[in-house]
This record gives sequence, structure tokens and C-alpha cells, in this order.
Amino acid sequence: MSNNIGDHAFTAQSLTNVSPEPFYSGALSFLRRKYSRDLTGVDVAVTGLPLDTATTHRPGTRFGPRAVREASTTLAWERPYGCDFNPMQELAIIDYGDCVWDFGRPESVPAAIEAHILGILRGGAAPLSIGGDHFVTLPVLRAMHKEHGPLALIHFDAHSDTWSRAEEDGRIDHGTMFFHAAQEGIIDPAHSVQIGIRTYNPDTHGFQILDAPWVHKNGAAAVIQRTREAVGGRKVYLTFDVDCLDPCFAPGTGTPVCGGISTATAIEILRGLAGINLVGMDVVEVAPAYDVSGITALAAATIAFEHLVLYASRPSATPRR
Repeated sequence: MSNNIGDHAFTAQSLTNVSPEPFYSGALSFLRRKYSRDLTGVDVAVTGLPLDTATTHRPGTRFGPRAVREASTTLAWERPYGCDFNPMQELAIIDYGDCVWDFGRPESVPAAIEAHILGILRGGAAPLSIGGDHFVTLPVLRAMHKEHGPLALIHFDAHSDTWSRAEEDGRIDHGTMFFHAAQEGIIDPAHSVQIGIRTYNPDTHGFQILDAPWVHKNGAAAVIQRTREAVGGRKVYLTFDVDCLDPCFAPGTGTPVCGGISTATAIEILRGLAGINLVGMDVVEVAPAYDVSGITALAAATIAFEHLVLYASRPSATPRR
């Protein structure tokens, strides 16, 4: 490391090189990618959406993007284990910083997030969003729909987030997003899959649900097959709530639920989805204050890294190798 000038987040000369830094020091961009608002030639813009005012239980996800960036420093030195390429060298990735809004005007948040993501899309990049509570995915999807039309959704979560509160249109709530996204025609439930669900909702709203007991019984290979069959070649948005993981793997979240899947199983499923037509992605609901060890942020950073592997494998990707 003697020739490394450090602080790769600011000093990087290329968007695709990997320059090791000590895990414990330096500027905390995601995977040490360069901080920039210049989208020229960028494939993926990683951005933080630090919201926790939509949560129904424990707050604290506004600190999620910062914690995930810090955890990602331990991953930034090399490709994910078992992967035959490094997505940091296959994709031009930047850390686009966080979306900013007036915290005293929570009603302005949805429009601010939608405009922020739309700016990334119209700049030619795909968004990888780091939450923030799961409500942030709704304005992200609204922006995605404007550029890509109706989407298939792959949704990892302990909760369906399809509780119907149609009479409260405009409510900022992290339990209703996919009900509204389906009602608005943004996502197609018939070609969408919810993985790891383990909280009761009497109505599926047409989504295919592979709940946590089903995943445990049938295994990752069956999840991969069913998910591939559901989404086909359609454009896909991938959203991953860390409470999909059992609390022993991700205690630092607002609404933990026992009986979830393991981090290893989640990675296996994501690897098995290589080649889907992924157009956008997120990892949400990291609340670091409830996790003294940092394993939740590390799990989220690892899952986000796997999102990049998946994005690099999409059919339209052009290898840099």
C-alpha cells in the first residue's frame, strides 16, 4: 500500500480501478468509489436515501447509508468471493452522495426522492439506493416507471408491504408501498415475487409469495427457478429489506422478525439470478443503533455488492474485460 495516496473516494483517476486502502481510515464512500455528481460514462450511481419518518416501529434508518458505506470498506479491496469477475472493474460506479430534503417538511420527501432518482436515470445511470426505511422505494419506483414503464419486482422482506390504505393516498408509510405501486401500474404483481415473507397479510394482491418457511423447506435453487419463471425477460427492480434476514444475521433494523433466511441463502439466490434484466435496485432498513457489532450494515453492504454483480450480468451489459 506504500504507493497508495489514500482517500480513493476523492483521488480516484478512474471509475473502474480498485485501489486498496486501510479498512479503518479514509473517506467513506460506498466501496471506495469516487464521490461525484458527474454522470458522464457512469453505469451505476450509488445514492443514500436517509429517511426514517415512515417507520412503524424503531426509528434510526436515517443513519443507514452512512453505516453501509463504512461497512463496505472491508469489501472494497477485491471481488466478491466465488465471483469470476469484479463488478467494480466491469461497471463505472460512483457514489452519488445522498438525497437531501428539508426534514421539517416531511411531505416534500416523496417528490424529492423521485426527482433525485429521475436525475440519475436521465443522466444514463442505474440507481443503487441505500436506505432509509422502505418507503423510499415507492418514489424510486415512480421515477423508474417514467423511464422504463411497468416493472417486475423482486422483493426480499419479512413483510409484504402491501397493506391497503387506499383511503389514505399520500400517506408516508413503509408498509403500503407495493400496494400503491401495483395500484398505480408501476409494477406488475403477476410477474413479481416476494421472498422471505413471514408476517400475516390476508391478501396477496396478486404477488407470488415465497415465504420464509417455503424458502427453508425448498431451498435456494427452487427460489431461483420460481423467480426466473415469474420475471422472465421483463425489466426488473430489485428491493432488499434487511429484515428479510433472520435477526441473528441482521439485528440492526426497525421491525425484526424471527424465522428469516440467512445471509448465505440470500447471496446464493442473488447469484442464481444472474442474467435477469435488472434496471434498478436498493437495500433498505438498516438501523445501526440497534446493532453494536455492525453485522447488519456489513450484511447490507454485502447484499448491495451482490446487486452490482447481478447488474453486471444483465443481458445488455458490455464486458470491459
